[in-house]
Amino acid sequence: MTTFLSRGATALTLVALMFSATACGLPRPGPSKGEIYKGSVLEGGDAFVVSVNPQVTRATSVIPALGFSASFLKAGVMGSDIISPGDTLGLTVFENVKDDPLLGNTGQRVSALNQIQVDGQGYIFVPYAGRIKAAGQTPEGLRDAITRKLDPQTPDPQVTVQRVAGDGSAVTVAGSVAGQGNYPIERATRTLTAMISKAGGVTIPPAVAVVRVTRGNTSEKVWLQDLYANPGLDIALRPSDQIIVEQDTRAFTALGATGSQNRVPFQTQTLSALEALASVGGLNSNLADPTGVFVLRNEPAAIANAVLGRTDLQGEQRFVYVLDLTQPTGMFEARDFLIRDGDTVYVTEAPFVQWNKTLGAITGTANSASSLSTAATKL
Repeated sequence: MTTFLSRGATALTLVALMFSATACGLPRPGPSKGEIYKGSVLEGGDAFVVSVNPQVTRATSVIPALGFSASFLKAGVMGSDIISPGDTLGLTVFENVKDDPLLGNTGQRVSALNQIQVDGQGYIFVPYAGRIKAAGQTPEGLRDAITRKLDPQTPDPQVTVQRVAGDGSAVTVAGSVAGQGNYPIERATRTLTAMISKAGGVTIPPAVAVVRVTRGNTSEKVWLQDLYANPGLDIALRPSDQIIVEQDTRAFTALGATGSQNRVPFQTQTLSALEALASVGGLNSNLADPTGVFVLRNEPAAIANAVLGRTDLQGEQRFVYVLDLTQPTGMFEARDFLIRDGDTVYVTEAPFVQWNKTLGAITGTANSASSLSTAATKL
């Protein structure tokens, strides 16, 4: 009688363990396809679940619009000889007298004034000529101004002016370039690409390089590849411009049954869903459900209304885009659908994977229960 009760208790324990194994949550990388669909607006959820088609692809194909404004594009190239505050000048004055020259010693007809700094207001000081506006002038124009000032005091003075580019006519180049620093705007470096080249070029892949130019209180940027491809974007530089070469910061997150699960930076200006999957090793052939590739993102109201053919939505809306790679056009849709910064690409597990996990859990539970039963009969 005791043996019969013991075996009955063991059987009940086995059944309880098997029920527990199937009732509890099995390990998995995230929600199932069915659970995602249950979160749709149609099911009372807060996300729009939309299958990707050509219309959806067109409505969502938004990439960062980088480029320079008209004020940057229309700025003409600086004259290579225009004097700016901070420049250093060299003056030489030839006086047509033998005795008692104005600037030099007795018998000295040539006087050299080197390292004359243009002050912050754009002026220089020349003995006997006084304070003269230099900034904005060419060396020739400044030569005429100095000559007029000196002419009443010394007969027929001959003046030469040499400009050496200084801090006032320089730009700052920083970021991902070989040689960061302050560079003068000279005849060979009056445009953006020339100055980047002067700084040694970029040190990151051109496909992910962004060039930012800050002029005064305005900051604008352009893709480096666009800058190389379109000469019209090669803007003229201005004194005190700041040029920063930086790497594209956009990224997406890959989760679920993919080759790897990670936050992945963009490697090109545009990235399709198919390319995004390839960048993380594609679908895990042992786990993935090719009918359950999802892209999750928050859409602005304008795009949300365009996708759904509505006009009443306001504010950001949660969207789940569905890609079925088993459909005849599925791979094409994945190739054309663009991934955006902050997107989450999630691939669900195939149904048989969860089934195998359930069987494994039941089998494991049964084996454990059998072991316990065997141990109990030996007591």
